[in-house]
Amino acid sequence: MNIENVKKIIQDDKIIFLTYGGFINQTLIVAMTEALEHEAKKSDLDSFVSNNIFVNFIEIAQNIVKYSKQLDNDSKNLNSEGLIVVGKDDLGNYYIHSQNIVSKEDKEVLSKKLNFIRNLNPNEVRKKYKELRRSGKNTHEKGGGIGFYEIAKRSENINFGFSEINKERFYFDFELVVNAKRTENENFDNWRNKIYSIY
Repeated sequence: MNIENVKKIIQDDKIIFLTYGGFINQTLIVAMTEALEHEAKKSDLDSFVSNNIFVNFIEIAQNIVKYSKQLDNDSKNLNSEGLIVVGKDDLGNYYIHSQNIVSKEDKEVLSKKLNFIRNLNPNEVRKKYKELRRSGKNTHEKGGGIGFYEIAKRSENINFGFSEINKERFYFDFELVVNAKRTENENFDNWRNKIYSIY
């Protein structure tokens, strides 16, 4: 996997809470989230910010499990592999950056979905999220992507891009800046409950 851009992030930024590259499954997501919790406590992070970091991290990791199309060189099987970096930049912003390989079909699905979400304002994001929760559509279990609305609720902004590997596979880079501003009357779920939501 091409991780030169992620290496640059690590070199340029002063604080890295977690960096991981390789196979990802539900057990590892739990372990890495607990490691993040430990780092948050050490850094005396505000509970609002840390909760947004945890939930966004879980959603991103589960997206890697769902969409990753990394080929195993020996067996030619597809593995759920990716790279995730959680850190704090020189301006004091907390961010999460991920990279994994996706298929051409998933690239089209992700592009359409993320461009739609990115053009919504915060109130529209929350409204759409509540509609999907009530309707039962786009749930984690159905793989419909409600997690991206969860991410958008808890982020200042999201950015993404695709780099072609060949005609069938692409690197998918996804980055968000964690929301550090409290929203009036926002009901935030306990991040631990999110660990067991599987796409």
